Amino acid sequence: MANEEENVKRKLAKLFEVALKVTVPSVADVEPLVAACTGKFGDYQCNNAMGLWSKIKGKETEFKGPPAVGQAIMRNLPQSDIIESCSVAGPGFVNVKLSRNWMAQSIQRMLIDGIDTWAPRLPVRRAVVDFSSPNIAKEMHVGHLRSTIIGDTIARMLEFSCVEVLRRNHVGDWGTQFGMLIEFLFEKFSNWEDVNEAAIGDLQEFYKESKKRFDSDPDFKERAQKAVVRLQGGEQKYRKAWTQICEISRNEFNRVYQRLGVQLEEKGESFYNPYIPAVLKELTSKNLVEDSQGARVIFLEGFNIPLIVVKSDGGYNYASTDLAAIWYRLNEEKAEWMIYVTDVGQQQHFDMVFKAAKRAGWLSTDDNAYPKASHVGFGLVLGDDKKRFRTRSSEVVRLADLLDEAKSRCKTTLIERGKGDEWTEEELEQTAEAIGYGAVKYADLKNNRLTNYTFSFDQMLNDKGNTAVYLLYAHARICSIIRKSGKDIEELKSMGAIVLDHADERALGLHLLQFSEVVEEACTNLLPNVLCEYLYNLSEFFTTFYSNCQVVGSAEETSRLLLCEATATVMRKCFYLLGITPVYKI
Repeated sequence: MANEEENVKRKLAKLFEVALKVTVPSVADVEPLVAACTGKFGDYQCNNAMGLWSKIKGKETEFKGPPAVGQAIMRNLPQSDIIESCSVAGPGFVNVKLSRNWMAQSIQRMLIDGIDTWAPRLPVRRAVVDFSSPNIAKEMHVGHLRSTIIGDTIARMLEFSCVEVLRRNHVGDWGTQFGMLIEFLFEKFSNWEDVNEAAIGDLQEFYKESKKRFDSDPDFKERAQKAVVRLQGGEQKYRKAWTQICEISRNEFNRVYQRLGVQLEEKGESFYNPYIPAVLKELTSKNLVEDSQGARVIFLEGFNIPLIVVKSDGGYNYASTDLAAIWYRLNEEKAEWMIYVTDVGQQQHFDMVFKAAKRAGWLSTDDNAYPKASHVGFGLVLGDDKKRFRTRSSEVVRLADLLDEAKSRCKTTLIERGKGDEWTEEELEQTAEAIGYGAVKYADLKNNRLTNYTFSFDQMLNDKGNTAVYLLYAHARICSIIRKSGKDIEELKSMGAIVLDHADERALGLHLLQFSEVVEEACTNLLPNVLCEYLYNLSEFFTTFYSNCQVVGSAEETSRLLLCEATATVMRKCFYLLGITPVYKI
């Protein structure tokens, strides 16, 4: 079911908007500053009084200072069944305490109508999320993990928020390395047209062997360079060999995506190639492109180097491809928001490309208006030595190996806990996979993406603290409480009622109601860790509630079972948005 109601923060902002217009009619377009608060005075706070005082001070006004402005805002709040009480604290902060009855009814409605009614509303209809983007003929390694799972979570959050998301895999499938690979394919296999994945074997090794030949044999190097020209000229034999190599690589990528539960549509560098000449022509007609030392460049204010769009040898580069991709996404795919998920090292490149697109009039110069483009940067994955995470032989860690290890460790732990005797082999496999892959994803997503993080199986597979294992176990325990009650939860949803009389019931209920605004914040700022923090806090609120409020066998059993179900429902949606498969028993 589509979203039918706004989140609490937006509802309160609308009420305060009315109050602000009545309180200070002389000040136009005052944006209500409403925030959730943790203080004992209220659940939410409106913080406009001080800012307004600075605007009206010294003019004809009835107010004597910020507290008086706060009092007037509070008096002018329209009547609403959301609000139980209000108070003013300090320099005019208006504290709002929500109505318990309204909170209980809202949670109950979500249980009946579904959690999609809590989806936030964003001011954008269609977005492109460009993520993962490995290079053809190279193995996906731990560095691709961050782009893949951060991008997937951003796409999932936007999709939940009713945005149409075009998930794009901008693979590196074009460039000088293909001459080397094609020539090596011809040399190694006389019947190259019939060569399949099994014959080539490990594509990473194939790449290394061809690179070795390229670096050591001048004749081979010359043939490889000519092969690039023939490929880019569209010669059929070379195109066919290129297609074969891409297909083998693509199959390897897809096996990893399948394991991670990630959906992507490939539109690689080669896809945008035909659009480059017309795009450069348009940019030139707008007097953006200039000649400089044999190359064609765009000079941009604020940068001490120009953006090269045609190299001195006449070839195109990342900038020409990325500008063509922006043009295509805006004009052909009609995207309003383009989100690029790459490491922070590419920040300057994208800053320059986006600035060029703004100068061309393609993107809005106002960063809060659409159409716009955003770079989602992320830090490095480090090993215990605080250097880039590598194997003992200094190789990059293959993503497939890393996932195998996570699953294997989880399966061992489950067998040690006696689950090998209790469960079928299929249950054991599925649970080990859900927990292992979930642990890898959550360990990454819970950090602010801009920071580096240390990869540690021991930490991420710990069942205590802020880990996926702890959260998945917490969810399974809630499901167990509901199962052991023997009650039909669907029947309770329609027949029973939620009551939030105990302080810990109310605290849990309030946190549940804040789910929608947290997802909105995570989407707006493109920060998945905000959702992780919410999920961990939700499990903590539930633990406190369950410790202090008897569920099964209590007078409040029906209400408390419904609170258990609401918590499990919100946890499951959080897991889904993070790309984690929930477990129901442990």
